[in-house]
Amino acid sequence: MMQEAPQQHLMGVPPGLEYLAQIDQILIHQKIELLEAFTGFETNNQYEIKNNMGQRIYMAKEHNDCCTRNCCGSLRRFNLTIKDNSDREVIHLVRPFRCANCCFPCCLQEMEVQAPAGTTIGYVVQDWHACLPKFSIQGASRETLLKLEGPCFACNCCGDVSFKLTGKDGHSIGRISKQWSGLVKEVFTDTDNFGIQFPVDLDVKMKAVLMGACFLIDFMFFERVGDGHQRFSVFS
Repeated sequence: MMQEAPQQHLMGVPPGLEYLAQIDQILIHQKIELLEAFTGFETNNQYEIKNNMGQRIYMAKEHNDCCTRNCCGSLRRFNLTIKDNSDREVIHLVRPFRCANCCFPCCLQEMEVQAPAGTTIGYVVQDWHACLPKFSIQGASRETLLKLEGPCFACNCCGDVSFKLTGKDGHSIGRISKQWSGLVKEVFTDTDNFGIQFPVDLDVKMKAVLMGACFLIDFMFFERVGDGHQRFSVFS
């Protein structure tokens, strides 16, 4: 079932994101790719983005070439488009290539969030830490507005994994959670389910940037490729 976003444009809200102003929770479900599940051959990731009633509000798709997907694995650079139910692109995500080595701050991960495409509204930037996955949620001018912090080992071996969302004052205001999908799905596929919770009155642009953070976390810690290797921490 699909939920159509309201057509009335809200002041300061990027076109197509008006519906985000009404909600305090987003569910992201990665679609199972049969070719990938049976052969291990990495395909472009696709997702459905839903409200808390399970109604689809957006669709997301990775755009990448075969060589990059299968040679660079979860570290790969990519562009990811998010479209509404009328097939209009409303958010564009850009992830540059970074190697995985927590010992060097120059290797930290980053995601640029554009809405609409070509207009940067924020960034997700990994903060250096020897043990914990930490991220800064930044505005268009690179000012840090929110923080995300995950557990030392991001492994959901029978339970959810939560990344705590805090404001400038350090108080918790939400979270991004990787939800346990069941033993069969977790072992044999890399399809993932996430939940994002935030204050309903949070700036719509920051809600969109948090969606970008969710996709970055998915690729960093829950994406398995080829031989099935998966990162569980900032130093694996």
